Amino acid sequence: MTVLVVIENPEECPLQFAGFELVSARTYLSDHSFSNLKGAKVFNICRSYRYQSIGYYVSLLAEARNHKPVPNITTIQDMKSVGIIRLVSEELEEALEKLFTDHDPHKISIDIYFGKSQDKRFEQISSRLFKFFPTPFLRADFGFYADYWQLTNVSPLTVKEIPVEERAFAESVASEYFAGKKLYIPKRAVSRYDMAILYNPDEERPPSDPRALKRFAKAAEEVGIGVELITKEDSNRLSEFDALFIRETTNVDHHTYRMARKAVAEGLVVIDDPESILRCSNKVYLAELLGRSKINIPQTRIVHSKNLEALLPNISYPCILKQPDSSFSQGVVRVENQETMLEQAKLLLKKSELFIAQEYLPSEFDWRIGILDCKPLFACKYYMAGNHWQIVRKDKGGREVYGKVETLPVGKAPSAVVKTALKAANLIGEGLYGVDLKQIGKTAVVIEINDNPNIESGYEDDVLQDELYLRIMEVFLKRIENRASGSRNA
Repeated sequence: MTVLVVIENPEECPLQFAGFELVSARTYLSDHSFSNLKGAKVFNICRSYRYQSIGYYVSLLAEARNHKPVPNITTIQDMKSVGIIRLVSEELEEALEKLFTDHDPHKISIDIYFGKSQDKRFEQISSRLFKFFPTPFLRADFGFYADYWQLTNVSPLTVKEIPVEERAFAESVASEYFAGKKLYIPKRAVSRYDMAILYNPDEERPPSDPRALKRFAKAAEEVGIGVELITKEDSNRLSEFDALFIRETTNVDHHTYRMARKAVAEGLVVIDDPESILRCSNKVYLAELLGRSKINIPQTRIVHSKNLEALLPNISYPCILKQPDSSFSQGVVRVENQETMLEQAKLLLKKSELFIAQEYLPSEFDWRIGILDCKPLFACKYYMAGNHWQIVRKDKGGREVYGKVETLPVGKAPSAVVKTALKAANLIGEGLYGVDLKQIGKTAVVIEINDNPNIESGYEDDVLQDELYLRIMEVFLKRIENRASGSRNA
């Protein structure tokens, strides 16, 4: 297996790794030779994994390329989650009480290098923390509060922050690890049969309206699952349930993702699962993933500050620019010429290191194929709002105006559209997805994959009616039973 050690500026790295060459982060992101590389393990030692930083995109695109990044995106998010850190602290409570003594200061930090500590006293706890947060260089903070020791924070340790006296140790451990250790992330099991449906009663454009939520609850009861509607304030109650069904608009830097991660850590069956949220919420990831998998997408270019000028002559107008985490047509703009392109690019690059420029494909409507458990669930035509290029526009009074929605039996949708949607969704996982496509002649072109598709009463359920809700709950039931019996989550 090819091993890549990726960092922003290799020439500034104070460490040397025997037998392994450092790769520039920007080179890894933009050089096609890396994009086409198969079976690589990517050790990401960038100075920051902050959301939409270069380090974040190294791990994100590594996953899209089917490489194996360390840390992966899930770990990056876990390190920022107070809830996940609290759960890990609870797991380690007994070990911490044995590790620390009354003579220790009430705040202690440990530097961990691939699960190892130079101080032999902390070797066992370092190994356990690395299993929870597999990251090359990690700093763990502990504190003595309310009469017991707690893990208070974990954060990536940059190579420049490694103490000079520990650099030789870090180099040795890293070189050894690059040669081929494997990762293990512990999982939990549950045995109860209750579902929490997460929603936001104040959300302007929720994925499911109140009537649809009632139909979900009714369908769940029919298959023997009790349902309770919860909000973000109930995050501390997730352990009471067997399953979490998120019916609130999701995003990575948001409580929906944090609650999904916490629910997974608690052993719940979760839709949307956190991996699907991560993958679907970033247009850069989707562009890389779909393009590599030979799925038809509009001509797409990943743009950053260093390649913007070079790409300009090759872009046709009009062109669609998308913020990586855009949703519901927000963060998506159409530019008509190079001058407007530059203006909008500068705005987008203030929010993210990357954005995508995509070919504009005009159409009367977009197909939306709903998919669950790798099977088609519903088929809709979302028509463009009147005199507009998107399905929603704002009128002069600022009110949102939508195009009509036409729901068809899945069998009535073009087979190329359904097959392409299935192929695209299967790259993400086995959750609930809405794949948006345009039909150009006989060809189906994927525009995006949504992890949190709308299911509203009178629209997506117009053909199947109550059967639609029942099918979703039957999948939950099957997965809960499999989880309870110790089987793999199907």
